[in-house]
Amino acid sequence: MKQINWLETYRQYLTSERQLSTYTVRNYLFELRRVDSQLGDNVALVAVTREQLQSVIAGLHRKGLSPRSLSLCLSSIKQFFDFLLREGVVKVNPAQTLSAPKQNKPLPKNMDVDSVSHLLSIEGDDPLCLRDKAMMELFYSSGLRLAELANLDCTDIQFDQAEVKVMGKGSKQRIVPIGKMALAAIQHWLSCREQLPHAEAGDALFISTQGKRLSHRSIQARMNKWGQEQAMSVKVHPHKLRHSFATHMLESSQDLRAVQELLGHANLSTTQIYTSLDFQHLAKVYDGAHPRAKKDRGK
Repeated sequence: MKQINWLETYRQYLTSERQLSTYTVRNYLFELRRVDSQLGDNVALVAVTREQLQSVIAGLHRKGLSPRSLSLCLSSIKQFFDFLLREGVVKVNPAQTLSAPKQNKPLPKNMDVDSVSHLLSIEGDDPLCLRDKAMMELFYSSGLRLAELANLDCTDIQFDQAEVKVMGKGSKQRIVPIGKMALAAIQHWLSCREQLPHAEAGDALFISTQGKRLSHRSIQARMNKWGQEQAMSVKVHPHKLRHSFATHMLESSQDLRAVQELLGHANLSTTQIYTSLDFQHLAKVYDGAHPRAKKDRGK
């Protein structure tokens, strides 16, 4: 009796029944043949055990295969054995409980100081331009999250203290310094805020042309627009400026804990605001490190 070539049968299944692209099918078969080649002549792929597969994955890892590639390889094996289970060829999927080494999460690429300065060099005196400049200056000045900035009211800005009161995750409030350039941009925006309808916006700091509090999506869209107009090499979005804020502060101050406090990370503010670092220390770190900071605080 002719022995069935299960790899070929699987290829036909992927192509005909699942109607996957030629490229995808080729990748699945490549991964399966790679594993098969590591098993040796005495072990058939369809008869492989969990321990043998684990040994193959470990061997590929030692040879330098990345966690991402190993994850794709394991996924291909699991799906192949799911197919064999349905066909009644095997009784268990030997790859079901196997997992690839954890992939390191890549940090989002931040913009350098010159790139941020270029982005924030937008000019114009119409209300939308002044509003958007104030938003971006504040994102970079104080490392705010999108939701934090969108929820700000005019009364949250303390101009005399150069601070902003922020309601962070878990309804935890914190006070964050604001740089002088961000303060100036906010003042310019507030001087023309009344030109936009604002009956429905209440005391919202940033409002739309429809007179409502500016939505998260609108903020993202406006930042993306300015990134394109300023010919930035990366897509501009709120977290890009927050991450750039954190990176530049760390590079300058080397004070990780202070920067974490400024960012409002939950693991450092579980009981109350600034339990381990007082605000004067945070303000000192900020003034000495932020590229657009107010150097003469209190004068």
